[in-house]
Amino acid sequence: MDNQQLTALVQRMTLEEKVAQLLQLTAHFHEGAGSEGLVTGPMEEMGITGQMVTASGSVLGLSGAQAIIDAQKAYLSKNRLGIPLLFMADVVHGFKTIFPIPLAIGCSWDVELAEKSAEVAARESAVSGIHVTFAPMVDLVRDPRWGRVMETTGEDPYLNSLFSRAFVRGYQGGNLKGDTERLAACVKHFAAYGAPEGGRDYNTVDMSERNLREYYLPAYKAALDEGCAMVMTSFNTVDGIPATGNEKLMRGILRDEWNFDGVLISDWASIREMIAHGAAEDDCEAAYRAIRAGVDMEMMTPCYVQHLPQLVHSGRVDEALIDEAVLRILRLKEKLGLFDNPLRGADPEREREVLFCEEHRKVSYELAAKSCVLLKNNGILPLQQESKVALIGPFAQSEDILGWWSCVGVKEDAVKLGTALEERLQSGQLRTAPGCGIDSMTREQLEAALETAQSADIIVLALGEESGMSGEGGSRTDIRLPEAQLELVKQVKSMGKPMAAVIFNGRPLDLHGIYDEADAVLEAWFPGSEGGAAVADILLGSVNPSARLAMSFPQSVGQVPVYYNHLNTGRPLDPHKTGERYVSKYIDSPNEPLLPFGFGLSYTTFEYSELALSSSEMTPEQPLVISVKVTNTGARAGVETVQLYLRDVAGDVVRPLRELKGYVKLELAPGETGIASFILTEEQLRYHHSDISFTSDPGTFQVYVGPNSRDTLEHSFKLVRSN
Repeated sequence: MDNQQLTALVQRMTLEEKVAQLLQLTAHFHEGAGSEGLVTGPMEEMGITGQMVTASGSVLGLSGAQAIIDAQKAYLSKNRLGIPLLFMADVVHGFKTIFPIPLAIGCSWDVELAEKSAEVAARESAVSGIHVTFAPMVDLVRDPRWGRVMETTGEDPYLNSLFSRAFVRGYQGGNLKGDTERLAACVKHFAAYGAPEGGRDYNTVDMSERNLREYYLPAYKAALDEGCAMVMTSFNTVDGIPATGNEKLMRGILRDEWNFDGVLISDWASIREMIAHGAAEDDCEAAYRAIRAGVDMEMMTPCYVQHLPQLVHSGRVDEALIDEAVLRILRLKEKLGLFDNPLRGADPEREREVLFCEEHRKVSYELAAKSCVLLKNNGILPLQQESKVALIGPFAQSEDILGWWSCVGVKEDAVKLGTALEERLQSGQLRTAPGCGIDSMTREQLEAALETAQSADIIVLALGEESGMSGEGGSRTDIRLPEAQLELVKQVKSMGKPMAAVIFNGRPLDLHGIYDEADAVLEAWFPGSEGGAAVADILLGSVNPSARLAMSFPQSVGQVPVYYNHLNTGRPLDPHKTGERYVSKYIDSPNEPLLPFGFGLSYTTFEYSELALSSSEMTPEQPLVISVKVTNTGARAGVETVQLYLRDVAGDVVRPLRELKGYVKLELAPGETGIASFILTEEQLRYHHSDISFTSDPGTFQVYVGPNSRDTLEHSFKLVRSN
């Protein structure tokens, strides 16, 4: 159907039918969705009628090819105009085959593989009947107390934007109508959801418009530039107004400035939550503010269906606002080919072949292997093939390694670390013991762990958070591992044996009590379905770790928020004069994080030399070429992620001490030297000034190139403009 036909379809709809198209309900409201008829309790509580359900436009959370086929057919048998349903789900880091959490994917710095993971997730979801995924989540994060850091790709707007584009490409492909194994993507949460005060979920966000545009908006814009079909509003306020009712944000920036004409959906109940925020007195006012802001689809509250008709009849809301919302929804259904094929890719037989197939598991394994970050190694890793290994800790044989938002993934399908090591070591080389639970320890557990360690040459501790300790609603003020695990580390350390720690978790942690005690530390995150196999291969050396942190690790929670691209102060701390008092510093902690953005070790070593610039001056017309030599000085092949950072020394608005502007991966054999080259343009020097203009400043710029945001070679150039 073309736009004219879709517009004619809108004109045939009654006002009530149009408003119902804006309603999204969970699966159990719909017949044929695995329930016996309509669920009367939730309907009565929400004020939803059977007629509203019959005309509603989309379903949240139903999956399974046959279930969706049944639900779609039942719906179409009652829908007067034959408008098909949209089926949506949170496919965040995999459907049945689960990939590492997005924060871990960010640590891979591998956008091609990230795109492949989204393509696999789309294939599994689409064959199971899903049309739209609520992903990617691209909220920039600087506070590890916030549980949802696990859903993002980190603290840097440039890196986040690259992954944002990659995920959209992977989910959507190039032709949603023709390729029924792809999904429409919905970028979230617009906007600045990742900056809640105190790291507390759903909390207030308060920042300047310049800060919003400079750091928090770029990754959303990147998704839209890649053609992302949908946007989801965030729960938080932006400049004192809840995002879901924020006309400046949704109409001004998203619609008018960025020309987004796709579907805008509220997050779960966020329209009604404007009442709790204090931005609406009741459901009617909440509906008024949301439709005025341009929210097309309401998720799981009845404000629209109950109040938009009367708002139109009273003249407070122009029916044209509702028409444009409905038209956008119908365009998305047409874009997905649902009018021609309401069942789209749902195929029970192919579903059995595709879900969790060997091909998909291989991609999960590869991404897990490239996402684990080696944080410390005093030479005890990789494990020696002949060593007797004691694997001790609550994650020694844990299946809880998928992480939050693992869709229809099954923990029992996950490859456990102990099982994987046992398969790879000779009989009798590995002994395991839990040592403690996640947050408790018995005398018997400790004694068994110490006995297990007694006969070992090396101890590997498998520690971490259970998946529910991070994710949505998983904010924490104490980001250390539970005391029971820290006590286990202390007790095992007293045996005087070489000790490596593997950490499974969803956020950067305060690692004191682990980092300072262990001889090696591997950050595994929640690595997904094949995580145990990937971690085992890194420990044994068949995989050389190459990941780099996408988020800084703090010295302690008292430093938070801590991030690499911070501003200087008028009284900066001189690292050579730490005894000074009247400078910007803590008196009980270093200013710098324990581990900086971009950090990660390898089983080989690399040396940087001969940082060179093609000119000492740059003009808007003439880019700069930056190059550096990198030599593998170790004994095995490895991948080095060479990172380019920049500082604008004196700007109209003060600029960060360092900003990531590019990176290059070099794969080098022992003794081999490679050259990493970057082309830097004037456009990359631009930023938002105090008047929100996006321009660059003539003057001096510092160039930093190295393996992370801290350890770099330096050079400088000047940006000049001809009159």
